[in-house]
Amino acid sequence: MARPAPRPDDPPGLPARRAALRLLDAVLRRGEPLELALHGAGQGLPTADRALVHAIVAEVLRHLPDLDALIDGATRQRLPDDAKARMVLRLALAQALRMGTPAHAAIATALPLVDGGPRKLVHGVFGTVTRAAPVLPDPPTLPADVADRWAGQWGEAMVQAAAAAFAARPPVDISLRAVDETGHWAGALGGQSFAPGHVRLPTGPDQGGAAVPDLPGFADGAWWVQDIAASCAARLLGPGQARAVLDLCAAPGGKTMQLAAAGWRVTAVDQSKKRLERLSQNLARTGLDARVVQADLRQWQPDAPVDAILLDAPCSATGIYRRHPDVLHRIGPRQIAELADLQALLLARAADWLSPGGRIVYATCSLERAEGEDQVAAFLSARPDFTLVPADPAVLPAGFAPDARGWLRSQPDMLADRGGIDGFFIATLVRHAN
Repeated sequence: MARPAPRPDDPPGLPARRAALRLLDAVLRRGEPLELALHGAGQGLPTADRALVHAIVAEVLRHLPDLDALIDGATRQRLPDDAKARMVLRLALAQALRMGTPAHAAIATALPLVDGGPRKLVHGVFGTVTRAAPVLPDPPTLPADVADRWAGQWGEAMVQAAAAAFAARPPVDISLRAVDETGHWAGALGGQSFAPGHVRLPTGPDQGGAAVPDLPGFADGAWWVQDIAASCAARLLGPGQARAVLDLCAAPGGKTMQLAAAGWRVTAVDQSKKRLERLSQNLARTGLDARVVQADLRQWQPDAPVDAILLDAPCSATGIYRRHPDVLHRIGPRQIAELADLQALLLARAADWLSPGGRIVYATCSLERAEGEDQVAAFLSARPDFTLVPADPAVLPAGFAPDARGWLRSQPDMLADRGGIDGFFIATLVRHAN
């Protein structure tokens, strides 16, 4: 979208709303990830305004079906999904109904966004909706295609749990550099621990107004942010005892740091230079050591076989929809199928890099069978030299357990009374010794 020059009579806050419109358009029309698109949409804005832009668009994405239902109920003819008028109304209504913005302020910064367009329509629909003082459903309504897909895979109870989890602010989990300091940091941070080396912070992204980097222990490298479900992949590999491990698709480095802290000799590989810079910063902050390699795993291979591999494969990220609501609107069957093909390719390549008797942990932050259960079943069918090793409940956090096949599947209903968890699939595969 073109960026019009500011005018002297522009209302306060308009630049942020223009950026929010660009960001929403990038996500819904072009399919760009929210976090990546924010960089371009918010260029030139102060940090606080960029945060506001992100917050507005995230609220729209979290409540999109319900906002659209209100808009459709106030129009004689349905607006196209990508019509600018609908986009602007979504932004204005999210602010008025979810963010406490006075209706007059929300519409004042909305109408200039449709200059040269249907201002009267936007003003009329907004007024009709807000005068009725609607309350958006709690929990939010999941997109129909997502709800149908998940119901087909997991049942209606899972869909209800997913919607309930969508309504809550995701908690912040941390992993500790020193497992034996779990009690100390749980007390110092006022959190609760579900496993050695883990603490869940008490109030989400901040604690008493303090940003995460300002909390005790962060600057000293005593811990890093990592969802409890994500931490299970490295837990399943156990102590390293100076053995060699590959952490594939490693950035931003939570699992790399777990493995290094557990005594593994880690080679961390990722394709993204920018994300690897963040990984290196995390290693420097925590004082942990790993060899960092920028490479495309479709061409790269190690110099010699290794004892273990952790493949956190590129995936749909539908399991982290609570933190990234855009995935529910960007990801569909086509993207899932394409990613499943890539996962199969990477898993097949990585398997050949293991020494006999070595283990590979395959993980995805996905709630799709095609990226988890089906992926591993197909691999085992094609590779009789590998066997699935059931996850050891003794090394898993409280409330986690492998299913009957032995792999680990976390879903929205787990730990629901303690803040919930992200959706992950994790399986351990061992290469036969002969």
